[in-house]
Order: sequence, then structure tokens, then C-alpha cells
Amino acid sequence: MKNQFKEILSSEDQIREILGYPSELVKRKVINRIDRHCLNFISLSPLLFLSTADDKGNCDVSPRGDAPGSVLVLDDNHFVIPERPGNRRIDTLKNILLNPKIGILFIIPGLGETLRINGQAFVIKDEEILKKMKAHEKMPVLGIGVQVEECFIHCAKAFIRSKAWDSDSWKKKDSLPSISSILTDHLNSSEYTEESIKQGFQESYENRLY
Repeated sequence: MKNQFKEILSSEDQIREILGYPSELVKRKVINRIDRHCLNFISLSPLLFLSTADDKGNCDVSPRGDAPGSVLVLDDNHFVIPERPGNRRIDTLKNILLNPKIGILFIIPGLGETLRINGQAFVIKDEEILKKMKAHEKMPVLGIGVQVEECFIHCAKAFIRSKAWDSDSWKKKDSLPSISSILTDHLNSSEYTEESIKQGFQESYENRLY
């Protein structure tokens, strides 16, 4: 595929010349444990994004959403994310097996600042841990255990610029992309109609969340 980019920077020095260096506050805000503030942030977050990569550097990011408090903090350096039913691609889990490095972004609706945590991840099936994360009377069969290496607060500029929490800026529902229409075109198969895909999503959302 032809590269459309003409001015590609190839060193940190080139980037620093344009963007400069972080302030002393930014450099010093990183901690290596889950303190009481991080613990409270995690307990209030219903949504997080996990970033992983395989052993060849192929990257992936995946959302995880659940009731606030669903992430179980074990101690100052370890927590577990329940693996709820999904599409069974297991991209995140496969990447962790090949490369345990993980980056996580915790989000609290209405709050512009986010919590970033980097560390090592493990696919676990410790029953004593997993049974503590039951939801709707169902225990996750697996979990993602995380050993924390870095924790820090990320500023709110992205949310301020995007107005993501400002409902007045949201598009009307009838102007949003039709996911069933998108998938119909992407699948390009007579086996799947837009209506069957829409019904499949609805059934999954109603009966297979946990």
C-alpha cells in the first residue's frame, strides 16, 4: 500500500523540538501503586479500555464495561478485570499470552480526567477471586489479572475538546451510523441480512450480557 505521508518524523528529538518537554508536575505525577485515590477512581469507573499488543507489535484496544466496582482490587499492586461474555475473538487474551504488557484507561462518566494504569497482565481462572466478581448471579469463567507498574491521572483536554460529556453536542439518534447496515456491507453475504443482524444484536444484549 502506498504511503500517503510525506513528512514523517523518525526520532524523539524531532518531536521534542516541536512539542517541547513535560512540566515538572507531569513528570512527577506517576506512582507505582494503587493508592486510596486510584482505588476510589477504579471503584467509581463503569468503563475502561485495555490496550494490548502481540509479540510482533500488532496492537489492539478493547472496551470493558460493567457496574462501578466490578474491577476487584486485591492489594496496592494487583487488580482483576472480569471477563464477561463477548464475541469470542479473545484478541486481548491472545495478546496477553504473547506479550503481557498492558495499558488501561479508566473512565468515569461526567469526569474529564481519566486514570491510566500500565503494567503486566495475566489470564487467570482463580475461583476464589472470580466468585467475588459475580454479576446477575453469574461468575466470570476467566479474569484478567493486572500487576501495576504505573498509575497516573490524565488531563481532561480530550473530553473538553470533544464535548463527549456534553449531551447538547450529541448527534440525534436517527443520524447515528446504523451498525447493522455497516455489518451487512462488511459481511457481504446473503446469509446475513440487516434485519437478522439487528435481531442478533438485540438478543445478545438482552440475554447474553453475563
